[in-house]
Amino acid sequence: MPSFISTTQTGFADSQMWPGRLMSMDVYRGFVMFLMAAEMLQFDQLHKAFPASAFWEFLAYHQSHVEWAGCSLHDLIQPSFSFLVGVALPYSMASRAGQGQSFRTQFGHAVRRSFLLILLGVFLRSTHASQTNFTFEDTLTQIGLGYPFLFLLGKTTTRSVWIALGVVLVGYWLAFVLYPTPDAGFAYSAVGVSANWTEHYTGIMAHFNKNSNLAWAFDTWFLNLFPRAKLFLFNGGGYATLSFIPTLGTMLLGLQAGRWLRSGITQREILTRFLLAGAIGIAAGVFLQVTGICPIVKRIWTPAWVLFSGGWCFWLLAFFYGVIDVAGRRGWAFPLLVVGMNSIAIYCLVHLIDRFIVTSLYTHLGSSLFLIAGPAYESLLIGITTLSIFYFILLWMYHRKLFIRI
Repeated sequence: MPSFISTTQTGFADSQMWPGRLMSMDVYRGFVMFLMAAEMLQFDQLHKAFPASAFWEFLAYHQSHVEWAGCSLHDLIQPSFSFLVGVALPYSMASRAGQGQSFRTQFGHAVRRSFLLILLGVFLRSTHASQTNFTFEDTLTQIGLGYPFLFLLGKTTTRSVWIALGVVLVGYWLAFVLYPTPDAGFAYSAVGVSANWTEHYTGIMAHFNKNSNLAWAFDTWFLNLFPRAKLFLFNGGGYATLSFIPTLGTMLLGLQAGRWLRSGITQREILTRFLLAGAIGIAAGVFLQVTGICPIVKRIWTPAWVLFSGGWCFWLLAFFYGVIDVAGRRGWAFPLLVVGMNSIAIYCLVHLIDRFIVTSLYTHLGSSLFLIAGPAYESLLIGITTLSIFYFILLWMYHRKLFIRI
C-alpha cells in the first residue's frame, strides 16, 4: 500500500524473479480492485433500460451495496481489501526483520503508514468538495485507524490473535447492545430513515438499526469536532467511524491466513484450513442473523458481518491460491496481477480522474461513438473505454516497474 513510487523488478510467467512472493494475493487484490473500478460500467442503467432482463438485474444487484442486512459481491470489496492487508503483514514483517530493522523502526513505519492511509482517505473523500470533508468510514481510513493495532498483534502469538479477535467481536457486540434503543417518539426522518423502513429490527437486533445505534451516536459527537459546512446529523448510508474496530477483526482473520501460508505446512493443508475457516465463518454469521443475535450488516461492520464476510474472504483466497500458486495456472490472471500490484494507483485513479477521462472522451470523440449500440448501452461503452484507459496506465507502470507503496 502506497506513499512513494518504487521501481521493482517483476515478472508473472517467470515467478523465480519474485522468490517467495504469493502471486495469488496480488491476483485476488486485482480482482477486488477491478470490482471497485467496474462501477463505471453502470449495470444499474442497463437494468433500468431492460427491467425484464434477469441478466442485467443480477449484474446490477452485485454491482451495488445491499440496503442494510445481507451481502452482494460488491459488498465483499472492502472486507477483501482489509483481509488482504492482514494476509500481507507476516510477509512484510519477515522482510523487515530480515533487513535487521528493530521493533521501534517497524512500529514507526506502521504508524506512518496508518497516518498516510487516513490522510489519503480524507483527501480522496474531499475531491470536488468545497472544503476538507473529514470523514473516516471509507476503506483507506478504516484500515489506517486499525493498522497500528494489527501490527502490534502481529508480533504476538497465534493464541493471542484469536483471543483479540474474540474480544473485538464480543466487545463490539456488547457495546451496541448496551446502548439504548430509541424511544417510540424518535424522529427517524431526521436521520434519513423512514419510520416504516423494512430493515427495522426489533429485540436485540434493534440495537443495530440504521442511524439510531452506538456508532451513529459517536459520529454525531466526533465528526462535529472537525470544521464542517453544516452540522453532521447522520451518514446517508449509515456508515460509521467506529467500524474500524470490527474491521480490525477482519484484518486479524487475514493475519491468521498469512501465518498459515508461511507456516511451512503443505499446500493441501493450507487449502483445507482456508475452506474450513470459510465455512465456519459463513455459518457463524448466518447463525447470528437467523437467531436474532446480530444482523449481517456491512455498513456498520457488525460482528456477524466480520464472520460472514471473513468466511467468503477465506474461500476467495483459497480459490486464487489453489489456481495460481498450487495448480500454477497463471496466464489468464495477468490483467488482474497488473491491477493488484498497483492497487493504490487504481484506487486513486478511479477517485480522482474518472470524471476527467469521461469528459475528455466526449470532448474529443463526441457522443455518437458511444451510441453505436443504442442509448441504452451508452453508459456501458463509456465505462468500458474508461476502464481500458486505466488498465493501460497500470500496464505502462507495470512494464516500467513503477509501483506505488506506503
